Amino acid sequence: MNCRILVPANFVLLLWCSVKYYAVCASVESSSVTMTFQTATSINDSGFRNGMRFYEAKRLGMLMKGTGDECHMVMKVSADQRCSFVQSTPDCAQEDGFIDYLDIAFCFFPSHLFPFAMFLFIVWLLFLFMALGLTASKFFCPNLSAISATLRLTHNVAGVTFLALGNGAPDVFSAMVAFSRPHTAGLAIGALFGAGIFVTTVVAGCVALVKPFTVASRPFLRDVIFYMAAVFWTFVILYKGHISLAETLGYIGLYVLYVFTVVISAYIYSRQKRSLNGPLQNGSVHTPDFQSSSDDEDPRFSSGSIQEYESEYQPLLPYTESTAQILLSSLNPVDSRRWRRKPWYWKAIKVMKVPWEVLLLLTVPVVDPDKEDRNWKRPLNCLHLVTGPLVCVLTFSSGKYGLHYIEGEFPVWALTLISGLFLSIIIFCTTTNEQPPRYHFVFSLMGFIVSAIWISTAASEVVSLLHTLGVVFSLSNTVLGLTLLAWGNSIGDCFSDITIARQGYPRMAISACFGGIIFNMLFGVGLGCLVQLFNQHNVVTLETAGLLEWVLAAGLGLSLVLSFVLVPLQCFHLGRTYGIFLLLIYAIFLLVALLTEFGMIHIGGV
Repeated sequence: MNCRILVPANFVLLLWCSVKYYAVCASVESSSVTMTFQTATSINDSGFRNGMRFYEAKRLGMLMKGTGDECHMVMKVSADQRCSFVQSTPDCAQEDGFIDYLDIAFCFFPSHLFPFAMFLFIVWLLFLFMALGLTASKFFCPNLSAISATLRLTHNVAGVTFLALGNGAPDVFSAMVAFSRPHTAGLAIGALFGAGIFVTTVVAGCVALVKPFTVASRPFLRDVIFYMAAVFWTFVILYKGHISLAETLGYIGLYVLYVFTVVISAYIYSRQKRSLNGPLQNGSVHTPDFQSSSDDEDPRFSSGSIQEYESEYQPLLPYTESTAQILLSSLNPVDSRRWRRKPWYWKAIKVMKVPWEVLLLLTVPVVDPDKEDRNWKRPLNCLHLVTGPLVCVLTFSSGKYGLHYIEGEFPVWALTLISGLFLSIIIFCTTTNEQPPRYHFVFSLMGFIVSAIWISTAASEVVSLLHTLGVVFSLSNTVLGLTLLAWGNSIGDCFSDITIARQGYPRMAISACFGGIIFNMLFGVGLGCLVQLFNQHNVVTLETAGLLEWVLAAGLGLSLVLSFVLVPLQCFHLGRTYGIFLLLIYAIFLLVALLTEFGMIHIGGV
């Protein structure tokens, strides 16, 4: 352990530091805590004493909370020293994302405007959540659906793979980003466990309140058992405090086993149904097909009447749009006919979405197999060949690869731009506006990659911003994950599942509740830790938040055990009473978690 002074000081100060050094080193060595003392440049004696008091307080905080994140102590420093503290503390350094929120909060805004900065951060956080949901629903999911149709996958396989990935993309990418830093791993744990509790209690309870029904027994028990296995596996990992490559691959293997079980179960069920109903009944059962709902769609028009609705607005005489008109109409996210029918609050939200939608339309191609032209927009798709790769190289890993110079002379982004321009000119000269090319399905792969990059970028900003809010408000990453991050990523699933239940399909809604969170848990932890294993060592160390994470694991495990026991006792009928019971469970869990976070619930006086 070293005691370093970055700027030469006078003899008295140096002597005082030496005495303090030996005194503190003795106490630190007895507690096995490693610390490094630094003083900022141009610091006075009073500031130095404040810094030393800070490190003494930091040692006690580390021993009590079990975390080595020095950045959480910034609010203990005087207001005029916070900027220099943030800039000189390694734990406050930005590793992911484009915006350094801590530097903006403590260095850009003066101290009297600090509350205004927090207000802007919260508004920006809401916008990021909206951007995550919009990118997943209108760009990521449609391209996954096109890939599934191109590969001719069955509905069961597509539902537990591509559809689950589309619905859980914000959760999975947020978890992967959070696992990239040991200090933010608590965000991932809190978000995955918090979202699991929220979905299995609040969402499932709302579905039961909206439409009481009898759940399918075997699929329900299958999903609950697999989810309990995933939670138990995570509980063991948290208890050990680290995860190895074999254990990480076990997460992926467990989900592969789950997919295999779903496919085999569906095959056995279809065989039994055919043997009971006979060959005349084959193909006569109508299965509703739900896609990601959007507030831009008019619910009064079903999929069978959309073509009739659009035909009402077709011109009487043949009319061919020019290339410029096709480009401009493709970049317009607002339908004037729907705009006139919508209420004012819908219009206000739409205005907030328009900038992000235009940016996505400029960079992400979308292939729609249900349309006659498969959503082929020749000028826009050619433009995507330029903008899409640029987005990938300029946003992947916060743009550090895109700004790299080849042989120290030619930037990577310039090479990407030239290559995209060359390819787009070839495609533009060899295709027409009316007929999509045979290789149009390749654009769905490109749209999948670019939209995934956008989701990962937005998730990086969400994780960085939540970490900043945790530092400012002295909240652990785990409680931020189980509240803000879990709510933000799950609120869309909540509304969509409730809508499906109101339409008369509560079984589909309850299946979506459990199927999606199984994917999020296994792939969120599995892929997140797998990436870290390739980047670091053979073992990923997880810094736990102490008692709060055990409250999380116990709360989720209790909700699953209660569902596993009480639902069969009710003959698999979920009524309004059971829905209210689930909502009460979540309220009690949230209360216990918050009381634990603020130190009102503890063990052994710690």
